[in-house]
Amino acid sequence: MDIDVQPSDDLNITPLPFSIIPSIPPPPEDYTLYRSQHTPLIIDNGSTNLRWGFATSSEPRYGPNIVAKYRERKTNHPLMLFGDAVEVESGAKTQAKTPWEGDVLLNFDALENALDYAFVQLGIDTPTVDHPVLMTERLCSPVHSRALTSELMFEQYSVPSLAYCVDGMMSFYQNNQLSEQPFVSDGLVISFNTASTSVIPILNGRGVLNNAKRIPWGASQATDYLLKLIQMKYPNFPTRVSVAQANWMFRTFCSVSTDYISLLRSFEDPSILRSHQKIIQFPFLLNSNPLTGGAAGNGDEKTEEELARITERRREQGRKLQEIAARNRIEKLQQKESDLTYLLSLRDNYSSSATKREWDRKLREEGFDDEETFEETLKKLEADVKKGRKREKEKEGGTVDGEDADEPMEEPSFPLVDIPDADLDTSSLAEKKKQKLLKAGYEARLRARKERELKAIKDREEKAEREKQRELEERLDSEARSADLEGWARKLKGEQEALMTRIKDRAKRRAAMSDRKSAAKQERMKNIANLAAADEKTLGGSGPSKKGGRGTGKGVGKGTGKGRKGNAEDMFGADDADWAIYRKINTTTTISSDEEEDLAQLQQIEQKLLTHDPTFTNQHTHASIVSQRSALLNAFRPVYEEGDGAGNTRIHLTTERWRVCEAWFAPSIAGVDSAGLGEVIQNILSRFGEEEKGRLVKNIFLSGSPSQIPDIAPRLYSTLRPLFPVEMPIEIRSANDPALDAWRGMAKFAKTEEFATVGMSKAEYEEMGGERLKRWWGSNWNGGY
Repeated sequence: MDIDVQPSDDLNITPLPFSIIPSIPPPPEDYTLYRSQHTPLIIDNGSTNLRWGFATSSEPRYGPNIVAKYRERKTNHPLMLFGDAVEVESGAKTQAKTPWEGDVLLNFDALENALDYAFVQLGIDTPTVDHPVLMTERLCSPVHSRALTSELMFEQYSVPSLAYCVDGMMSFYQNNQLSEQPFVSDGLVISFNTASTSVIPILNGRGVLNNAKRIPWGASQATDYLLKLIQMKYPNFPTRVSVAQANWMFRTFCSVSTDYISLLRSFEDPSILRSHQKIIQFPFLLNSNPLTGGAAGNGDEKTEEELARITERRREQGRKLQEIAARNRIEKLQQKESDLTYLLSLRDNYSSSATKREWDRKLREEGFDDEETFEETLKKLEADVKKGRKREKEKEGGTVDGEDADEPMEEPSFPLVDIPDADLDTSSLAEKKKQKLLKAGYEARLRARKERELKAIKDREEKAEREKQRELEERLDSEARSADLEGWARKLKGEQEALMTRIKDRAKRRAAMSDRKSAAKQERMKNIANLAAADEKTLGGSGPSKKGGRGTGKGVGKGTGKGRKGNAEDMFGADDADWAIYRKINTTTTISSDEEEDLAQLQQIEQKLLTHDPTFTNQHTHASIVSQRSALLNAFRPVYEEGDGAGNTRIHLTTERWRVCEAWFAPSIAGVDSAGLGEVIQNILSRFGEEEKGRLVKNIFLSGSPSQIPDIAPRLYSTLRPLFPVEMPIEIRSANDPALDAWRGMAKFAKTEEFATVGMSKAEYEEMGGERLKRWWGSNWNGGY
């Protein structure tokens, strides 16, 4: 069904049309006028629409050629739905059938149901259909399909005669037969059908079907191709895109380009690509946006002043939270200092004067199990208090971590360390133990300071060496630049190109590793599998064991590496080739460091070129090239914020609008192994003489609904014009009504006297079979007599 949808003027956004309930079909016709009149019955059995009516009618009745058996829910009565009625009941859609399978008529139960509906709408109330029938079939239709169709018409409906014709030729007849004279027109018919495209040469009013060709590409394949392109472009689209919606987008937005390659080249400019895009807005839910206070995509947003006030209010709340946290931190520090002071005074008052039993009882009263627990708590409190005081000093503007680390340290005294334990009492032994720990910490700090001093001296020496090396490289580079500026610039540009290629290849490998079906990922899994399937008989396998070392037993991991029992020597790593397997498997681990080095080197090279090479500008830098590519990708598929419900439910059609239609001229672009229209027409016309060829190309006729695609005639002309001499005129025109002209041409022909001679009677059907038909200028030739 066609729905008129008005696009938005701001962003060229077109909302997706909602499905509407189909209108009630008109009541059946009054059969009184046709009873016993033997008026020819015209049936255009298309794979998309079925058109039927009497030859004397001005317009046919038509509907989608689809049927569905459905059981009514309330009364449980079985119903047969046809055409638009199938769209009304969602349960009937899953059981819908069409008589056609692609371009071949196969489902004759569905055809019978569709014809039943058609005859009921025509008001035929007799036991048989007492009207001669003219019916369409595809070019080169299989005789099996024709035989079953003839059997249905003669056995089920008992028609007196049946004739078949090709729809494209009857549309040509409707638009070229303008008088009562015999049909003798010449032309080349290009019939765009649902599942194929036929090219039929006609000379002297007769189709030369032995030179006719058919391309396996039609509107249904174009719709499926567009749907696949959309699914590839939007793999995580929140809404399912149906075939009907893709068909609507194809009929509404797709067109043919007269020069597809030049069009793609022009899209290298993101602004041009953006100006040619069409945006389809799918339905979406309004999600609350906490920043704006409104709904995403509904236009109810805060002003800049309101947003500034909200931001300032949030900052003020953050400052208050920081103040509260600082106050709590100070209170906890004061509490810890108080606890530390109390525990120190407790130890000083009781540990020296009280007995061991009294001291243990006091510790239990304070909540400690023993003296060891008391000492651990005391040490932890001392460390926490020291750390807290240092942090507060830093916040107040004091020294930071490590600032006073190199200041002269006053050497403390440890008098009890060198005194034997036998000369000390219990309290002195505890103090000696404490002094030992303090002395060990002091000596460790001395060693750390010494190591820092040595490292600083070494760093200064290395820095001086690097500075000297850099000055030497700059001097040599300056000499080379002065001697040959062009050669110097050419060398650096080559290095820049190599580095950019290397960075690009790494990005491709990184993207490939994220796809489990990619060649890189499969190669990694293959290497892992090879490790697991190491030769059992090989001593010292090629892979690592679970805890290091090389395998020396059955399979990987049975070796005698570190932590394994065995007598074999662990030699893994002695050969550099041992580590190759890790480089193959862990391809992503070495990317970051190498890429950082390449980026730094690339930046130095580009800075030199910008400084000394006048032909090298900012547009030639890696950052500019990546930015241009990002701008093009963003124009091809814009990225919206996560909370933008409207933006994330939009489909941007850019190159897809022309790529889908380009498949008629280059089917290989969609993976179809067939020649395009231009090549097929050239092949057909090569079989005719120059005089006949000129008669054919002077009247190229386009029929079928897809022939209404914008600019298809100019593209066909630009394709054919270079193939023929300049003095040979080429004229291309379309049917006045591509959808109904075939039926009208059939109705016009059925009114002529010639129609009575082209039909097969029931007696002839019973004698020769249903696969036979009378050969005439508008019919197929296979099975003709």
